[in-house]
Amino acid sequence: MTERVWRSGPLTDLASLRRAVRGLAAVHGVPVETRARLAVSAAAVARPSLALGRTVHLTALYVPCDGRSGPRTLSVRLDHAAEAGPPQGLPLPAAASDDGAVVWDVPLAVPAFEDPAAADDADDPTEQEVAAVLAASDALSADHQRLKDELDETNSGVLALYVQLEERDEQLRRAHGQMLRALEDALRPAPLRVPGLELAVHYAPADTDAPTGGDLYDWFVLPDGSVHITIVDALGHGVRSTGSALNVTHAVRTLALDGCPLKSVVGRASDVLNGVDPELMASVLLARIDPATGEMLVANGSHPPALVVRADGGAEFLEARGRGVGYPLPGSEQVLQTHLDPGDLVVLYTDGLTESRRDPLEGERRLIFSATRHARSPIEEIPGALAADMHTVVLHADDTLALTLRCTGVDGDAGAAAAAGAEAGPGRGTAADRGAARGPHGSRAGVG
Repeated sequence: MTERVWRSGPLTDLASLRRAVRGLAAVHGVPVETRARLAVSAAAVARPSLALGRTVHLTALYVPCDGRSGPRTLSVRLDHAAEAGPPQGLPLPAAASDDGAVVWDVPLAVPAFEDPAAADDADDPTEQEVAAVLAASDALSADHQRLKDELDETNSGVLALYVQLEERDEQLRRAHGQMLRALEDALRPAPLRVPGLELAVHYAPADTDAPTGGDLYDWFVLPDGSVHITIVDALGHGVRSTGSALNVTHAVRTLALDGCPLKSVVGRASDVLNGVDPELMASVLLARIDPATGEMLVANGSHPPALVVRADGGAEFLEARGRGVGYPLPGSEQVLQTHLDPGDLVVLYTDGLTESRRDPLEGERRLIFSATRHARSPIEEIPGALAADMHTVVLHADDTLALTLRCTGVDGDAGAAAAAGAEAGPGRGTAADRGAARGPHGSRAGVG
């Protein structure tokens, strides 16, 4: 077959134009879907001219494949009176010729008919196009359903994987928690059992993902039978501050066991540690109790004061001025001495307990009230109860340490003392009411 040209007569309406387009497209084997696009596009181009009563002409140039110039093509030309080129967004894109005509170049498959007249015997072209559209729609629906099924299957797999990851994450959290608790327990000194004293402690780091922080305690019995307690709050959080706090407790323990006077321990520890870690800064509270006599000594280096709740309900802060390890002129300026009677409760703590609301004065008043309220509870319950009371609102998260000790008398008979305290009246409101405004650590907060 050679190159050939087909030209329609004058076309005066859209129906005749569509019939002409469908006829020549069917003759030359234009795919049904492409034929439909060509018919709609030609109608869109010719509509303005036909609406004005003008005629249009359709010309088709068939170019067979010669083995060199590529596949067979059908060049469809629409001559119309409009000056504008083809509109944008046609179903089948077109180009404008130099003389203003609109041209479509359509690649062809195998011709459906060798004889143009044979197109008259073809099925209704409109039905063919509708059938093609329906087939395409069915194919899209099938593809959509297949993709939906694949997506559902993928989602099920992702959900199963997510559940597995959650289970694995929970296992890791449990293992991590066990490791952290084991590490925290390794940092604690062994439980102390001393006739005449009850001791308990509560610790919680500021970061729940960290095993500990800069708050640490140490307790041990000196050769003379007195109990030494160290409370340390090293600057910072996390493992590094834990190392700093451990250095302080080890230095204090060594100095105390070596017989260093209590007043000199903080200053000497600062001197020793300055060569080990020049950046270390920590507040320190030292307490030394003789269980046989009830005498207690307190030295302080920039640390919150110890709180004593008496068996009769009174409460007082033991104010000893001083500066901590790593501070300028470190050391305790004085050593306070007090006497503990059976039933008296001592609370040693770090500022994370009283400054969760950023107001240390208000925190100390609340601590007096809480400690007085829980003073007769079992000793192992008191530190946690204090932390629960003080942390109902946390505006400033910090490592928290609360250590409590209660004098029971050497014979361990604290019941009589508690009864005597009850007869004297709990005095819970008295201590809090008499709590005076105080400045930074070293000023009195309240006297029972």
